[in-house]
Amino acid sequence: MAIVDQRSGRPAMELRMPPAIDMSREQFFQFCQLNRDVRIERNAEGGIAVMAPTGGETGARSVLLVAALYRWAEHDGAGVAFDSSTGFELPNGAVRSPDAAWVLRSRLARLSAEDKAGFLPLCPDFVIELLSPSDSRAALRRKMQEYRANGARLGWLIDPPRRQVTVYRADSSLEQRAGPGVVTGGTVLPGFSLDLAAVCKPAF
Repeated sequence: MAIVDQRSGRPAMELRMPPAIDMSREQFFQFCQLNRDVRIERNAEGGIAVMAPTGGETGARSVLLVAALYRWAEHDGAGVAFDSSTGFELPNGAVRSPDAAWVLRSRLARLSAEDKAGFLPLCPDFVIELLSPSDSRAALRRKMQEYRANGARLGWLIDPPRRQVTVYRADSSLEQRAGPGVVTGGTVLPGFSLDLAAVCKPAF
């Protein structure tokens, strides 16, 4: 996976753990807590990617996405919105932190208090990944496919430079939308919509 340090433009550090020192779920959570200044993910094969904080423009766009999803979720009441600092342990063993996510409350209610305090052991119902200037489009596409393969019912990959969003649905269909317009949550997030022009324009 090609991951780039937002500050230097160089590839971020990616560590591969041999089986003899594989970290358990609890150990990996503690490892991330000890390194809160960076964003850490783990793929299904155990490779660990350590990423620096995002740039200002991407950060401002991410806030817009999370705020819009949070406002809708609070009004709708059926689920909970999460930001990019939340880790989700997918069924394939990967630990991912999408830029924004939403999970039905009925699914969260089945988790133990211990589960809720750590990385949530499930794939979100809905995920958003926002392409930053130094991200690899191919890597983010693979990540979106991984979410879908692990149970996500809807996903949006937003590409501000191209003013484009790719919609990933559970039935394996893909839809690309370009230019100004509104993308909606359909039957997964009824009533939720996002103005692409607002997200893709310069944040400041």
